Amino acid sequence: MRAIAELPHKDCKISIFSMNQKFIIKFEQGVLEQTYKIAELDITDGVNGVFQLLDDAFMKTIVDRFAAMRADFKETYDRHEF
Repeated sequence: MRAIAELPHKDCKISIFSMNQKFIIKFEQGVLEQTYKIAELDITDGVNGVFQLLDDAFMKTIVDRFAAMRADFKETYDRHEF
């Protein structure tokens, strides 16, 4: 897997990788992570096409999903005593 771009964002770290003719878009926020894969052939403008996918509406869903993931994990953690 080869890192090809890293994008600044106020709410999460965004990394784009290339592997096996796929772009892998990884979002990280603390200990949580979301990963999306898309075939390079499905994007017409290479990595610039990937950048276009990361519009404001999509980024809002990413941030909202991180909040839901954090709440889900807290809920399960609170059910158990460690």
